[in-house]
Amino acid sequence: MSIPLAVIEEIIDASGIAEQIEGLLPYAVRDRQLTARTLLVGMHLTLDDGRPAHLTRVRQALISLPGPDQERLGVTMTWKTGPHQLTYRQVEHTHRLITKALGKQQPDGAPSGALQSACDTLLEASIPDELKHASTALAGDWTDVETWSRPPRHGDTQCADREASWGHRNSNLPGPRGEMFFGYYLSLAVMTREENGPPVPELARRMTAASCNHDPVRALVPVLAKLPAAGIPLGDFLADSGYAHRDAAAWAIPMRKAGAQLIQDLHPADRGPRGTHHGAIIANGCLYCPATPAPLLALGPLPPGAPAEDTTAHDQQTAELARYKLPRHTSDDTDGYHRLTCPATAGKIRCPLRPQSMTLDRDRPEILSPPQHPPACCTQQTLTVPPSVAAKTRQKHDYPSAAWRRSYTRRTSAERANSTIKNTATTSIARGWIRLLGVTPIMLWLTCALATRNQRILTAHDARQEDNARRAAAGLPPRTRKRRRTTLAQLTAPP
Repeated sequence: MSIPLAVIEEIIDASGIAEQIEGLLPYAVRDRQLTARTLLVGMHLTLDDGRPAHLTRVRQALISLPGPDQERLGVTMTWKTGPHQLTYRQVEHTHRLITKALGKQQPDGAPSGALQSACDTLLEASIPDELKHASTALAGDWTDVETWSRPPRHGDTQCADREASWGHRNSNLPGPRGEMFFGYYLSLAVMTREENGPPVPELARRMTAASCNHDPVRALVPVLAKLPAAGIPLGDFLADSGYAHRDAAAWAIPMRKAGAQLIQDLHPADRGPRGTHHGAIIANGCLYCPATPAPLLALGPLPPGAPAEDTTAHDQQTAELARYKLPRHTSDDTDGYHRLTCPATAGKIRCPLRPQSMTLDRDRPEILSPPQHPPACCTQQTLTVPPSVAAKTRQKHDYPSAAWRRSYTRRTSAERANSTIKNTATTSIARGWIRLLGVTPIMLWLTCALATRNQRILTAHDARQEDNARRAAAGLPPRTRKRRRTTLAQLTAPP
């Protein structure tokens, strides 16, 4: 057991989830030997030991504890007939009561409010107090969770898990890049470092699970929107094009309303020019001068592993594009409106329509062919932009600039979180990991798995910090990760 029992109990007690669940359970004449607190302890012990999420493994983990701990947790009690040790039927009974209390009367594949609240408090309690405000930046991603039930037969809708449904997942195996699966979507929000800030442990802060009939993006938004009310301010939120491609009312607008600053990759269908606003070209979430060169507006993000010379050329082009961007004249007001000004008025380019700009140095771009009938963006000093303009694609940094690229690299923390809970060496959530059906038990077990994973991340982070401090005291630089890569030149070199 890598995580001490005292740490597991401290997390459960700090969350208050055990008292919350006990308050929802029905009253019984006879006291239950297994309490909700002890069951949660057994679930954490099971997952920490790399065991699958089976109730039989929960009982094995609890009866493997030392005798004093078994008596303290109620695993072993003294009955009239003598000492009585916890049975599997008692584990199953308590788990069934909890599942029924946290579930919906009419299951629809989405978690109930009580279940989501319990999972939020448990996951938040797994983060130490000294790290709760280490960073306000989060990275989001979703992944597949396959149910134990067989999917319904062709032409039928009945199966053992009536809340599960068909979904799509990407695959890195040879052949097609995607495949169908039957189960649920797990959505994660993982802590990541601030821009230009020190590294922080990549801890899972919020999660939710729902049937594939429910959009994972729309399922995660209300969970994140509750963070400010819980005293957790929202800062940067990094997301891929799967989030950015959703309707603005489903993702971008409620996230901005909650205080988040979006840093996201744009879907290919959302890139480039997408209409105009009073003559200004709307492209990649920004407004540009009507005379902006078309090749600059067509710039896309660099592919992974691009050569240094391509990166340098791309950064020069995005910097040139930024000169044509209409800069902000005011910040957003309470209704989301703001004002922009002409780039020539701001001294970024030279334009004959703005005579004062023609006195600027010639190292700035010059508009050689201004519009014959100048639109409002060329004649007015400022331009009012409502929140509906570029609401879907607007973000913190210009897309796809060097600043956006450097900031967006932090999103890999969410992918690493998904990979750790799918690692067969520790806890793998592949099919068969859990044989309970329905979103309620699956989501409760996934929360315990993520809380256990957070403790592993903290242990590795503390060990790394201690090693760096020891090396610094000895006058040595911090340990760097070795790049274990064999090149073609090494493979073809003569012996």
